[in-house]
Amino acid sequence: HVQLVESGGGSVQAGGSLRLSCAVSGTDYSNYCMGWFRQAPGKERERVAVVYTGTIFYAASVKGRFTISRNAAKNMMTLQMNSLQPEDTATYYCAAGDFCHSSPSPYSAWGQGTQVTVS
Repeated sequence: HVQLVESGGGSVQAGGSLRLSCAVSGTDYSNYCMGWFRQAPGKERERVAVVYTGTIFYAASVKGRFTISRNAAKNMMTLQMNSLQPEDTATYYCAAGDFCHSSPSPYSAWGQGTQVTVS
């Protein structure tokens, strides 16, 4: 049973940076697709970035600004967010699934979410 706990959200001015972390427990997550989704008020949950067996995908809106990484030794996944813009404001969720997909539905484990606010 995979458990995910996010941390690192907060408020920042446009152009600033934040680093989100996702602590993974309960399983060897090296065989899972791991990723970050976000959901803004009134909008659908959207995929931000995922990593799976060395392959990384970024949404077009964050490519070049965000970097996803995973540290198997520490059971940790991070999302470094640079050049943040007001449109990045959302609740960010860590997710794990058997395979990567743009839809949140196939992901079987979710963190509680962490708020990112850019003004």
